[in-house]
Amino acid sequence: MKVSEAMSSPAVSVPAGTPLGRAAQEMAAWGIGSVMVTEGGALRGIVTDRDLAVGALARGLDAAETVDTVMTSPVITVNADDDIHRAYRVFRTSGIRRLPVVDGPRVVGILTVDDMLMDVFQRLADLLGPVAWSVLEEPPGPPSTGTRGRGV
Repeated sequence: MKVSEAMSSPAVSVPAGTPLGRAAQEMAAWGIGSVMVTEGGALRGIVTDRDLAVGALARGLDAAETVDTVMTSPVITVNADDDIHRAYRVFRTSGIRRLPVVDGPRVVGILTVDDMLMDVFQRLADLLGPVAWSVLEEPPGPPSTGTRGRGV
């Protein structure tokens, strides 16, 4: 499976020099925990909700300060056509929770630990589905009218 099949797209980005308050508003509007910082279309950094809380508020920075003051740069990335197992290794070895996905210099999506959990759950369901059917002696779907399907 390719990274592009598991990522969320598009990745929300803000230009370098964006005020911290604006970056926080973008995160709130999109319901996300990070924004990519770009310059001329190329990825320059990433700002997370943790960067805003710990990097900005705890240091007493003003909302007018720019994302450049708290962003993580350089950014660890994966390519859209990388195998998903590479992304698993990057998460495991780096300790990060959000991984920008690039195609050349362009950011095309974001892969999060939550995305990876969904992949794991799907793989478990694929593996255990046939086993569960054989144990239950009935196919998946609405409960049958017999006593097994009613929890009796």
